[in-house]
Amino acid sequence: MSIRLGDIAPDFEQDSSEGRIRFHEWLGNQWGILFSHPADFTPVCTTELGFTAKLKDEFAKRNVKAIALSVDPVDSHIKWIGDINETQNTAVNFPILADADRKVSELYDLIHPNANDTLTVRSLFVIDPNKKVRLTITYPASTGRNFHEILRVIDSLQLTDSHKVATPANWQDGDEVVIVPSLKDEDEIKQRFPKGYRAVKPYLRLTPQPNK
Repeated sequence: MSIRLGDIAPDFEQDSSEGRIRFHEWLGNQWGILFSHPADFTPVCTTELGFTAKLKDEFAKRNVKAIALSVDPVDSHIKWIGDINETQNTAVNFPILADADRKVSELYDLIHPNANDTLTVRSLFVIDPNKKVRLTITYPASTGRNFHEILRVIDSLQLTDSHKVATPANWQDGDEVVIVPSLKDEDEIKQRFPKGYRAVKPYLRLTPQPNK
């Protein structure tokens, strides 16, 4: 069964490159990124995991933990991490789940038979501290992920959780944001957005990002 936005991310217990993982316990009260890879020792995945390691400080600023998944076993992961560190000039600093029994892959619907009936697709889930799934993205095996976009979405989710705003197309942290249409009381708007706003249309009101 597919996972939809707002669902509680399925909990699981599985081996990883950093030992046994109890997923919800491991997440604690942080945000999480769970992302799957078709297999170890594959070129695109090697670049993705290396880039994820380099984003450690960016994830830490956002209170985010990263965890990867492949259907290969732990000993394979350990050897692959050596290759990742060497070729990407980094040090992998997050666990890689060893989902040899496909337990997590089945929970998260990561095997798409029409693409490949044994390897996981390139899926990613953003999970909030309440264990709710807030974003799902699935790429084909041939296309590496854009991790700058993933950071952008996390920034948007964390901002819009705290303020009555939404983020427009191509928004980047620091850009103007949209006041949600449900907020109509002018006194409340002035209180929430003391920098004011401009109404392009009655339903399209733009204001400076409130947490800047």
